[in-house]
Amino acid sequence: MSRPSLFELENHSDFIQRHIGPTAEQQTAMARAIGYDSLDALIDDTVPGAIRRKQPMALPGAQTEQQVIARLKKLAALNTVNRSFIGTGYHDTITPPVIQRNVLENPGWYTAYTPYQPEISQGRLEVLLTFQQMILDLTGMELANASMLDEGTAAAEAMTLLQRVNKKNRSTTFLVAEDCHPQTIAVVKTRAEALDIAVVVGDPATLLDSTEAFGVLLQYPGTYGHLEDISPLVAKAHAANALVAVAADIMALLLVRSPGSLGADVVVGNTQRFGVPMGFGGPHAAYFATRDAYKRSTPGRIIGVSIDRRGNQALRMAMQTREQHIRREKATSNICTAQALLAIMATLYAMYHGPKGLRRIATRIQRLTGILAKGLADAGFTADNATYFDTLSYTVGARQQDIVKRALARGLNLRIIGTDRLGIALDETTSADDIAALWSAFTDDSTLPAVARVDEQVRENSGIPDDLLRGVDYLQHPLFNNYHSETEMLRYMRYLEDKDIALNRSMIPLGSCTMKLNATTEMLPVTWPEFAGLHPFAPAEQTTGYHAMLADLERMLIECTGYDAISLQPNAGSQGEYAGLMVIRRYHESRGDAQRNVCLIPSSAHGTNPASAALAGMRVEIVECDALGNIDMADLRAKAERHAHDLSCIMVTYPSTHGVFEESIVELCEIVHRHGGQVYVDGANLNALVGIAAPGKFGADVSHLNLHKTFCIPHGGGGPGMGPIGVGAHLQPFLPSHPVMPVPGLPADNDVVSSAPTAARPSCRSPGRTSR
Repeated sequence: MSRPSLFELENHSDFIQRHIGPTAEQQTAMARAIGYDSLDALIDDTVPGAIRRKQPMALPGAQTEQQVIARLKKLAALNTVNRSFIGTGYHDTITPPVIQRNVLENPGWYTAYTPYQPEISQGRLEVLLTFQQMILDLTGMELANASMLDEGTAAAEAMTLLQRVNKKNRSTTFLVAEDCHPQTIAVVKTRAEALDIAVVVGDPATLLDSTEAFGVLLQYPGTYGHLEDISPLVAKAHAANALVAVAADIMALLLVRSPGSLGADVVVGNTQRFGVPMGFGGPHAAYFATRDAYKRSTPGRIIGVSIDRRGNQALRMAMQTREQHIRREKATSNICTAQALLAIMATLYAMYHGPKGLRRIATRIQRLTGILAKGLADAGFTADNATYFDTLSYTVGARQQDIVKRALARGLNLRIIGTDRLGIALDETTSADDIAALWSAFTDDSTLPAVARVDEQVRENSGIPDDLLRGVDYLQHPLFNNYHSETEMLRYMRYLEDKDIALNRSMIPLGSCTMKLNATTEMLPVTWPEFAGLHPFAPAEQTTGYHAMLADLERMLIECTGYDAISLQPNAGSQGEYAGLMVIRRYHESRGDAQRNVCLIPSSAHGTNPASAALAGMRVEIVECDALGNIDMADLRAKAERHAHDLSCIMVTYPSTHGVFEESIVELCEIVHRHGGQVYVDGANLNALVGIAAPGKFGADVSHLNLHKTFCIPHGGGGPGMGPIGVGAHLQPFLPSHPVMPVPGLPADNDVVSSAPTAARPSCRSPGRTSR
């Protein structure tokens, strides 16, 4: 036997041996069980030779887990975690260690599958039901779902719900308050255009006098901090037969009257500041609450209470109103997941603190804001907003950049508004020292009064109008009042975990959604402060490590898929589908082919495909399949020919939903291209292609990639997910951008599909992968 080299002794394939599963011997045994001598023989007989890669993927060699952790630590060290006062819907928070250690870092919670099988999901379903109760209490509404992808997406879903349910006003105009968060406005605009909804941004009180609209979106408090009683505006909208959605800060709702009590028809927002790290923009659980009368139009999942056959209480997903598997292109939404893991964290945070603890946290934030305002007022800075919860805005003119430089020198990130304003948003982590540092940054004066002295001059609830003050009329259920010690919370979470099955107990043979690996090494960096503590709108020079990691990920995904460019913005597979279709739409428009709006979809496709096409403003034409699920090529040719003038694209899953590598895939691409269309390959089954074939090389123009399926993002019991898209070079100019953090090289006014600029996380990187 030859002497092993030092490289061989370092065992760079250790990750594969420990995590991929079947050994070479076991793979051979399984192949022989179905008539093949080896796995390679099975692949040779299954995958069409015309699409096979001729060369291995040009990826770096496998690394040990220790090498990957060392690399990620170097990347983390390149990030600078300043104290963040940027706000805009994202706030620093304190994750209770008992929740971080036993939920966020616990495979019993993060590897579980979506609760389609309620009998093995009762623990998660109980917390998600409690999440719904928490949202009902805080928003004052009658119905809440089990979370949404982000606040911007929730607001867009609110818009389309209001249009569906408003039978008194058939206008196609939607009014958006100009003091909504900029990313929310951008997501709403993108969603609206494809649905022929006109979005008008401005002052709703004025716009309602002259503009007929089916709905209005308000921010409460406003993005610049202003806090006002919105009930007169809601009443004015209702008098004009317009319905009202309110994007509300969940922490503020602990002190101020609920939007429901002020007349809102829909309330949306983000639960991130309830113990979920900012994480450079996510993932976070948004919420969606509305009237019971609108439950049949509510997007997402609603958890309900039922009775099993033995007469015991049982929880289940009582409503999935999108019903994509039935309604398909007529579905009310294309969203087919939630943010279960993050919703669970936010709920447990509320349970751990209880109503009194939460109110104390909110009161302290609001008190510090009053102290900050008083100190700056004494120094000659008058806030633009006289009312506030946690955010102040200042017009500082030519002093803006000098103040920003002093703040950065003190490790403080402020929100830069235009060329002459600054914003400051406080949070749970803000300290008295932070207040003193902010005063110093504004005044350049080190001889400032003590925070405690200024506190004596600030009246309780200063900044909140008296008629908006709220009592503790929420979270009275015992679940929010029985688990305030770490011991009780720890035992309760273990009790719930024991009701579920996750990958730490068993395999879950439920299709492509479970075909992924959540190795511990891949999950470790998620909670490192250098990654978890970054605001998505932090200055680029502070996020160098993140951007280096994301650029590395993009290069690897390009090699895996054969495409020319990647967008990491979509935060779920459904959003990836939508983003990819919008890219195709913009491509056709740029060529003067706006009439190309027909999307061909095989009858065997997942229901999300036609739902996404409908949301992208396309007309769905079904292509028939044979008894084995293969696309009927004669029917495809006929329909491509019939729609030669208006064909936009085809959406095809490859390998198919039936697990078949159809021999006709190259011919399919040629037919669609010949008739002016683009080819969208759904990446749900990319697991079966990586290293074997690349969609971008066998004729596809765009794909979304489910990183929570093919790669290592955890499924979280029903979210988070991530759905980046890969595109050919001709489609790259139309990839999503962002209003706050524009993507270099792309027009700033490109579509926006998610609230955060990117949805990628440290766990996207995997050690030890090999190319076939």
